[in-house]
Amino acid sequence: MKFVLSTILILVVGMIGVGFYLKNSGDTNGEIIIGVAVLIIAFILMPLFIFHRYKNKDLSSFEIKNFRERIKEHEEGKSDKD
Repeated sequence: MKFVLSTILILVVGMIGVGFYLKNSGDTNGEIIIGVAVLIIAFILMPLFIFHRYKNKDLSSFEIKNFRERIKEHEEGKSDKD
């Protein structure tokens, strides 16, 4: 997965570079290439990266219910120290 992410990132950065080069040389396809690269980042690279980073992790600590409980525990612990 790491290889796939790295490869996609290199391709996208290359596409953005080529797009800006073409745009500065007067070719109208440069903007299209830049736009496609941004869409690839947003809809392919970012979800794959998030999936890769959170795979096999306990996500229950990010629930609102647990967040409220931790805030109450933190406030109680803070008042005990005073």
